Amino acid sequence: MGSLIYFNSASLDGYIAGPDGRWTWATPDAEVHSFVNRLLAPARTHLYGRKVYDVMKVWDDIPLDDLPPAEREFALQWRDVDKIVYSRRLGAVTTRRTELRSTFDADEARRLKDASADPLAIGGGQLASVAARAGLLDAVHVVFCPVVVGGGIRFLDEGLRLDLELTDERRFENGFVYLGYRVRRG
Repeated sequence: MGSLIYFNSASLDGYIAGPDGRWTWATPDAEVHSFVNRLLAPARTHLYGRKVYDVMKVWDDIPLDDLPPAEREFALQWRDVDKIVYSRRLGAVTTRRTELRSTFDADEARRLKDASADPLAIGGGQLASVAARAGLLDAVHVVFCPVVVGGGIRFLDEGLRLDLELTDERRFENGFVYLGYRVRRG
């Protein structure tokens, strides 16, 4: 049986995008990018909401020769995973190995987890919060960026409660800090 892992970068005050919707302050350097590549490499299926998919789909056709090594590695990984996008507004997906669903179905996600020997990755705070409320989230990974943005899109929904056990941590030269947690069950 697989697991469902949530990874994202966040400001120190818990936002994945600022009040203006921008997240350029979270752009990883080569060291952080390489670490994230290794962290996400085992996940063979990624689950995304529309906003995260809109950000991520650039990796599908960006010219590889134009990318530094860590970004090239990520682009190749991203192209090689199955993706499911949940959106009521998106009419079609344009990337390889991608399916579109109108809504997140917790039972379907549970079946995907049960059928997989590999972890599944979930992207986006709102979608991860829905999965957490359904009891599906198994791990939370966050790279904190050395910035306070004062508002915006939250890492996880306000009011969501998860009990977590620290499993890993790492400091990076650029001031970013990684924390990995296992979700404790009842």
